[in-house]
Amino acid sequence: MINPSELTPMMKQILSIKKKYPDSILMTRMGDFYEMFFDDAKIASRLLDITLTSRGGKHREVPLAGIPYHAIDTYISRLVRKGYNVTICDQLEDPKKAKGLVKRDVVRTITPGTLIDDNMLDNKVNNYIAAISTKDDQYGIAIADISTGQFMTSHVKGKDKLLSEISKFSPKECIVPRSISKDGFKLSFKGHVDFFINDYPDEYFIYDIAKDKLISHFNINSLDGFGLSDLPLSVMACGALVGYLEDTQKRGLNHINKIQVYSTDEFMMLDRSTQKNLELITNISDNTSKGTLLECLDMTVTSMGARLLRNWIVRPLINSDSINTRLSAVEVFFKNMIVLEDLRITLSDCHDIERIISRVSYGNANPRDIVSLKTSLLLVPKLKRLLVPFKESSSFISDISSMDSLSDLVTLIDDAISENPPILIRDGGIIKVGYNKELDELREISSNGKKYISLIEDKEREQTGIKYLKIRFNKVFGYYIEITNKNSDDVPNHYIRKQTLVNAERFITEELKELESKILGAEEKINGIEYNLFQEVIGKVSDFTVQIQDISQKISRLDVISSFSKISVLNNYVRPTLNETEAIEIIDGRHPVVELMQSSLSFIPNNTILDNDNECFVVLTGPNMAGKSTYMRQVALIVLMSQVGCFVPAKSAKISVVDRIFTRVGAHDDLASGQSTFMIEMNETANILNNATSKSLIIFDEIGRGTSTFDGLSIAWSVAEYVLNNIKAKTIFATHYHVMSRISEFYPQSANYHISVKEIAEEIIFLRKVVKGSADKSYGIQVAKLAGLPEEVTNRALEVQDMLESNTFLGEGTGNESIPSKEKVKDIGFKIISKKKISRQKTLFS
Repeated sequence: MINPSELTPMMKQILSIKKKYPDSILMTRMGDFYEMFFDDAKIASRLLDITLTSRGGKHREVPLAGIPYHAIDTYISRLVRKGYNVTICDQLEDPKKAKGLVKRDVVRTITPGTLIDDNMLDNKVNNYIAAISTKDDQYGIAIADISTGQFMTSHVKGKDKLLSEISKFSPKECIVPRSISKDGFKLSFKGHVDFFINDYPDEYFIYDIAKDKLISHFNINSLDGFGLSDLPLSVMACGALVGYLEDTQKRGLNHINKIQVYSTDEFMMLDRSTQKNLELITNISDNTSKGTLLECLDMTVTSMGARLLRNWIVRPLINSDSINTRLSAVEVFFKNMIVLEDLRITLSDCHDIERIISRVSYGNANPRDIVSLKTSLLLVPKLKRLLVPFKESSSFISDISSMDSLSDLVTLIDDAISENPPILIRDGGIIKVGYNKELDELREISSNGKKYISLIEDKEREQTGIKYLKIRFNKVFGYYIEITNKNSDDVPNHYIRKQTLVNAERFITEELKELESKILGAEEKINGIEYNLFQEVIGKVSDFTVQIQDISQKISRLDVISSFSKISVLNNYVRPTLNETEAIEIIDGRHPVVELMQSSLSFIPNNTILDNDNECFVVLTGPNMAGKSTYMRQVALIVLMSQVGCFVPAKSAKISVVDRIFTRVGAHDDLASGQSTFMIEMNETANILNNATSKSLIIFDEIGRGTSTFDGLSIAWSVAEYVLNNIKAKTIFATHYHVMSRISEFYPQSANYHISVKEIAEEIIFLRKVVKGSADKSYGIQVAKLAGLPEEVTNRALEVQDMLESNTFLGEGTGNESIPSKEKVKDIGFKIISKKKISRQKTLFS
């Protein structure tokens, strides 16, 4: 055990700081290293694969691990990705000038949601942090990205909607009140989220405290200007989040200068299951973007545009005018390919000015950031010129073309900062020649010091007439004039004697000492002056934060729209037509992702008609592997792409705007939350039935397959009835229960379609074409053959199938009536229909 009384003052200092940050790994600056002690050292040694040692002397038992100061970002990033918070404790004074113990204090705590350094971030993904406030079943949501300055808030009712809304942003960290963290709130998120949840003292979520925090941060008198006056839960979440950011960052966050209040009603609601099943941002197999809609649509050429595209995909619009505004802009560039290519080439030279200006305001921008900002701003005039001809035809383009060129700022940076400056500020060479007279003189002196000494030497010889006068240098006296004794009578009165030698005298002059001071201190002074001048430039750039953020947002939108135009040209997409008739009519629609992945095969297009007044409910049958799931996802993706504002893969598309897309597709056991496949299926189905409206689009794929045939069919039938009777949403219902096709006999708004196949002997060919009518076979055994099941198994399966269809399997009346035959399943359908018709007749004639 370590006796605290035996610790050195430095170790006591570290322990006192560590007590304030018990849940964080403390890194303390010690010379050229950041060192960690005690348990922090053990954790870091294990996770970072660095040497674990100990302090010398009598504190040899104190565990120690260190990393070089210049490599700290790499190690911090690794720890944060593993879910650890890292607190940085720096030296607040020069150790050489310190009297006694060097002053140290925390300058920043880095958490998964507060990364801002460029080398720790994915340039195509926002690094969001969220905060949640709650009262009863109502939730306030605050979302921020300190690397870009974005700050948004909304509110929802119900935990399911909370999870759906939060999942759209994929935050890396979420802050919740400590009290709800303790009562199981964190546990309820288990298995549903992949971000880190940290609790924060409840006091920060108190309305008055949160309100005061926001008013102080934004330096305003009221929150009314942000539209928060009637949103107490949003105020609580936003105030707590600002408090958390200030506590961890230990500095002003001036680039977070506004709150965007949005309503979830402004966007299509996409629950987590739908986002996952449609593989919008990440795929199901390995959770990457490969084979996703994002990968398909992402032809952006800027980091800012790539981040915005992700947000647009998971937040489709539901206002027809707003959608058409985007589509019209896409159409402009779709029809003007030469301008589109010139535009994209210009945009590709644009740096990530959204994050650069955030680093400027935050205080960690480097000289190359400023040069990158300048070169990006120099592109704005050309972009504006390219957009001028289209201002009248597109309000979207007109708004973008209004961005400010900030020519005065460009001139300032161009005058002040070198074209190829170093990354590190202290390395010098940042400021251009001619920007500052004193700096130019010092640079001249530093590079020509010997030349100036030689000139003074020549001048003094000429003025004194002493031929052998010499200027020399040593570390004790610096520069001095040495005159031999035989010339001592000729020494001028203004010479100051410094040393007498046997054969000579050493003198100094005011001019010589002034030049010496300049030469010897030139490098140090140069670095100091450059640092101060750079900080002045940074301050002036920071004054343009709002304007630069506006430019970055407009460039982002331009990049996404031009990406849509480019992909539409390359893949033969068409502009969808929005209608108010509650009908979706897609002619020769194609799956946007699958068709790109089938480079050697031509994708088979299919039509889709879903009309609330006629055929709003499609029962889709067909064998496994025939393409039912692809077709259903295709329809959903075409509708979603339309409402994102992109052209779509079809010959033509008339789209009725939907408020939500629901998908019940596939399932798997969720061991983390203790749910079986069937339970997950029922949970997702319940969510659809409880939340869908007549304006929704529903995709059901094989409802009831996770249980017995009778139970599954019963559930499938009743779910279909519920949708038809109560919700009346546009629905595609894929099933292997062929009796489900008979529901159209009772509900005229239901229609039957199937995926056609061609059967040759016992082999099948998938034609991938959706045609009217229902299938009468599933071809499961043929598909099993294609999958490579042993022939003995598939042959036996055919035998069993024949016996089931002829009611001879295991014999009738043997107690095995629970095994349904084909005829029994058909009979269920007849009985259901009959009962429905009798029930309806009683209603009509009673």
